[in-house]
Amino acid sequence: MSISENDVIITLEDVKHPAIDLSLIKLGMLKNIRLEGNSVSADFCFPFPNIPIKEMLFSSIRTPLEGMGLTVTFTETIMNPEEVQQFLALETANWKN
Repeated sequence: MSISENDVIITLEDVKHPAIDLSLIKLGMLKNIRLEGNSVSADFCFPFPNIPIKEMLFSSIRTPLEGMGLTVTFTETIMNPEEVQQFLALETANWKN
């Protein structure tokens, strides 16, 4: 069975931020997801540099994709001011307590 880019996105839509009750995709943290053969690449967009849980977030994405037999690479970027404001609004509205 071959894996489609849509299969990858559906899988990743289930990966939630550990402290915010939303997926990393909905938070705008995971963008430009691309599938080429058995490799997935994506842009990880952080609201600010030096995120203390960065490796945990990478792992939360890498684990289900590697479980599908895919290799994973990330490009790291920082959100622009508008994206940060949207992220903070979503964080406030969906914080898990």
